[in-house]
Amino acid sequence: MEEVGLLGKVRETKGKQVNRLRKEGWVPAVVYKKGEESLPLQLPRKDLEKILHTSLGGNILISLKIEKESPSQKGKSQEVKTVIIKEIQRDPLTEELLHIDFQQISLTEKIMVNVPLAIVGEAVGVKRDGGILEHLLWELPIECLPTAIPEKIEVDVSQLEIGQSIYVKDLKIPEGIRVLAPPEQTVIMVEMPKVEKVEEKVEEEVVEPEVIKQKKPEVEETGEKKEEEKK
Repeated sequence: MEEVGLLGKVRETKGKQVNRLRKEGWVPAVVYKKGEESLPLQLPRKDLEKILHTSLGGNILISLKIEKESPSQKGKSQEVKTVIIKEIQRDPLTEELLHIDFQQISLTEKIMVNVPLAIVGEAVGVKRDGGILEHLLWELPIECLPTAIPEKIEVDVSQLEIGQSIYVKDLKIPEGIRVLAPPEQTVIMVEMPKVEKVEEKVEEEVVEPEVIKQKKPEVEETGEKKEEEKK
């Protein structure tokens, strides 16, 4: 992987004053290196966005040229560091680039990174049989030299049928790369199409309530009528 050049300056501004830098087109940044103090920087937003939108994504190697005041030379000096992006912060609403962290690395020492997995082809189990392709692992953790970091690792799914899977152990990994994920971890699988069960509505027989006819109450005979019967 080739390095991309980026020019930055040592940042003296801190706290709330950093917002002023953002308005002026700068992005605050920090460079970290194990065993050393972090280095605050300010970088041109335009140049940073251009780098971040390349196909290499977050694993791009950056040759960071840092300008700083040099009292001994009565002017500015320039220091070059090879870095890789560690974390990016953006505004959740506007997507504006707010802050970026870099990790300083050595080109002769292996590092751990995540590489995206890219699907190639169309699974026969999906195209012919209507199955569903399930993408379970999107990035593969690896260890390698910075110059050996691949842009992506392709996963050919064209021969995959329903019920079949592709595991980490099935991936074609370039030489010089050590995979850090478990070999039996599933990357891609094709499942049976989901059939929605339609519940049949059983029409219930409507039973009319039985009507109980009440007898009319007997009219109590008057004493006068009883006297007539006696005669």
